[in-house]
Amino acid sequence: MNIPKIVNLALLIAFPIAWFAPLLRAGILPLFGLSEISVISGLQSLWGSDVILALLVTFFALFAPYVKTIGLALVQFGLLSETMKPALGILSKLAMADIFLIAVYITVAKGIGVGRIETAWGLYLFTACIIIQMGLGLFSKQK
Repeated sequence: MNIPKIVNLALLIAFPIAWFAPLLRAGILPLFGLSEISVISGLQSLWGSDVILALLVTFFALFAPYVKTIGLALVQFGLLSETMKPALGILSKLAMADIFLIAVYITVAKGIGVGRIETAWGLYLFTACIIIQMGLGLFSKQK
């Protein structure tokens, strides 16, 4: 088994860990403790307030990267046609959109100055998963 296949299969484990890992620690005022926010906890609060946005974020943050990873694994193991690679590339670009949104939210929240936001290790893991997945997609196009 070659390295790209192993890395892609590892992403099938890393993505769910990244979804539950803390992305941010946020607090309203410096006097109060910080609460941790993960992809899943953020989605849970969105489902209660804005269903349409929750559907979009669920697609971009969960389904797009995971379906792309599964699709790439199927191509790598010869169970899916090579002609599906362009569609998988589109899924990869859609998955990167959520990293951009998280960065915008952090920038806006820090700019307002009402509370305190600290990035947590889950943000780096989630970003690494998306970037590694994009790299695997580019690597598989060259073959």
